Amino acid sequence: MSKKQQPIRTGHRDVRPDATSHVKGVKEGNATGNYDKQDGHLPDGRSTSRRSTGINPAKHDPIDPDMPNLSPA
Repeated sequence: MSKKQQPIRTGHRDVRPDATSHVKGVKEGNATGNYDKQDGHLPDGRSTSRRSTGINPAKHDPIDPDMPNLSPA
C-alpha cells in the first residue's frame, strides 16, 4: 500500500523575493556610535569579556589585574 506524496504545505511569505536587502534608515550594527551603546566596549577601543559573553563575564576576565584582558572572541 503506497500513499501518494502530498506537497509540503507552507504559509505565505513575509516579503517578495525581489525585495531589497537594505531599507533606508535602518542602522547597521557597525554604524558609528553603536559601540558606545554596547556592553563590553571601552571608550579607548579596548573590549572586555562582557562583549563576548553574557554568562558570568567576570569569570572570563584575568585573575591578576596586571594581566592583559584578552576577551574570548
